Order: sequence, then structure tokens, then C-alpha cells
Amino acid sequence: MDLLLDLLATLSRWSRGHLYDIALAIMATLLVLFGPGINAWVKRSTGGFNFFLRTLLFVLVCVFGYGLALIFLTPWLASGLGYFNNYTLAPVLLLIFLLIGVLADRS
Repeated sequence: MDLLLDLLATLSRWSRGHLYDIALAIMATLLVLFGPGINAWVKRSTGGFNFFLRTLLFVLVCVFGYGLALIFLTPWLASGLGYFNNYTLAPVLLLIFLLIGVLADRS
């Protein structure tokens, strides 16, 4: 049991040093998974507009929406993950990536 706890603590300490990169990977993966749904919603919502306005709104959603989500939500996610202690951070990260894998498999 001590070996397992030591392994969890070691993985968590290593993960804590790379928490921003891990949070960026999670955010980028979620945007890739949910991006087509968001794009379809924007397309449905702006279907009655003229071509120029539709294109402009789509560019604004892609550039500013996705870009700002990566820039502002990544540090928020990294700080939220930083609240976990050294015995829970590694299992939580494994669970998050497992759930993302399940979501990716279903879509």
C-alpha cells in the first residue's frame, strides 16, 4: 500500500510541475471535441444573415471565442487542479483524461 501511495505522490508532484501544460492539453482537447457543435450552432444561428456578416461572425467566434477560451480558461483550470493534494492530483488527472477519451470515442 505504501508503494502505491508513494507512486501516486510521485506522479502528482511531477504533474504539479507541468500543470499549466496539462490544463492547456485538456482545454485544447475539449475545444476540438466541442468545436464542431459550437460551429454548427453558430451556423444555424446566423443562417439568415448575408454572407459577409456570417463569415465575420464565424471568424470572430473562432479567433476570439476559441482563442480567449484557451488564454483565459487554461490558467483557471490549472489553478483549480492545483488545489488537489499530492495523493489525489494524479488520479483526478487520469480520470479527466479517461472521461475525455470516452467523450472522444462517442463523437
